[in-house]
Amino acid sequence: MSLLEKTISQIDAANVEDPNMVKDENGKEWPKELLYSVRMTDMLDRYRPDADDVAKISMRGQHIQRWTSDRKTFPMNRQGYLQWRTQLYKFHANTTATIMQQVGYDEESIERVKKSVGKRGIKVNPDTQLLEDVTDLVFLEHYMLAFAERHPEYDEDKWLDIIRKTWQKMSSAGQQFALEGNIKFPEFIPQNLFVIVFFNDVPPCSENSSTPIFLI
Repeated sequence: MSLLEKTISQIDAANVEDPNMVKDENGKEWPKELLYSVRMTDMLDRYRPDADDVAKISMRGQHIQRWTSDRKTFPMNRQGYLQWRTQLYKFHANTTATIMQQVGYDEESIERVKKSVGKRGIKVNPDTQLLEDVTDLVFLEHYMLAFAERHPEYDEDKWLDIIRKTWQKMSSAGQQFALEGNIKFPEFIPQNLFVIVFFNDVPPCSENSSTPIFLI
């Protein structure tokens, strides 16, 4: 096995232990974070088929063993959320780096993965930006609908803010990839309306509009 194959195998072995089971679009059950990592790899292959080992490992390891860090152990407010998220970035980066060290990767590659998975240098570090692009593409294709269903209390302005912030984190290449029809948008967000949102800064629908808030 190559170093890459050994690393991916160990990341998968860690994520297969996730006790949280979810179903994919075909109804197959998966450990939650294993499915997420596979979707990240799939999206990377579609978006950047010539990606190097660092990118492939970063995608696969971004959520490694995420279930071991309970959100409820941090204050249930925005500050607590940010503390939890920062701790997760460090945990995922260090855990993935440890696996790379064990299989024999060079220090330069390991450090690049730590910066990428640790979310250091978005918009500046190409490795981190690539991870962010793929993360956002995967969210739009696979997780946005479920996120919406978990937050029925969010109003129109809140959803506009979430969608625009997601878009703004992406590079122009990532945005273009999405708009060229390379990902499957949730059914409640037709692609042409996505274009309107991000290129014309459309104001919220009126109270009398029958258009769902997610279509803005």
